[in-house]
Amino acid sequence: MLILTVALIWLFLAFLTRVDLNQLPEIQRTLFQYNSDHPVQSGAIFFLVYMMVTAFSLPLASILTLGAGTLFGFWKGLVLVSFASSLGATLAFLVSRLFLRSWIQIRFGKQLSAINSGIEREGAYYLFGLRLSPILPFFLVNFLMGLTPMPVKTFYWISQLGMLPGTALYVNVGSQLSKLEKIENVLSLPIVVSFTLIGLFPIIAKKIIKK
Repeated sequence: MLILTVALIWLFLAFLTRVDLNQLPEIQRTLFQYNSDHPVQSGAIFFLVYMMVTAFSLPLASILTLGAGTLFGFWKGLVLVSFASSLGATLAFLVSRLFLRSWIQIRFGKQLSAINSGIEREGAYYLFGLRLSPILPFFLVNFLMGLTPMPVKTFYWISQLGMLPGTALYVNVGSQLSKLEKIENVLSLPIVVSFTLIGLFPIIAKKIIKK
């Protein structure tokens, strides 16, 4: 299964380097047709690829999130991305915890004691703030939280909740892109509004957290 996932990711990367923007409508029709003929398989493949991309911290999450909205529509795309990203982040969290936490805590235990105490008291709120307003890259949050005493269950559900608003915005943009008939229509009002919301979201989230 791991080999299959890596192969799918490699094929996707190869596809991105060769795709021509003028070919996007034809590619979109092909993907829509496959999804229509094999909805379960296409959803499962996408879910697996997205989860592994997140677990391996590959810089493809934004593209895949837009693709989810385009291919599956808003609601199905949102469900797939939300759970796949949260599970992938949890896998990265567990890798950090299993392979690095003991060594870090033994070597820097005294220096980290205050941080560990803070995470035990208010770690859920801190993680929620990091997920809602991406001060740090998500992959770095996964790695650093794996070094703390935060329970796996808490990390998972807080991550899913905190990433949900941003995920919804990106999936919505993808769903709007699916309605394009020509590449020239990319500056249509719904798409411009959707991208504007993505740009404003970190500012709004920061104000909410500060409040």
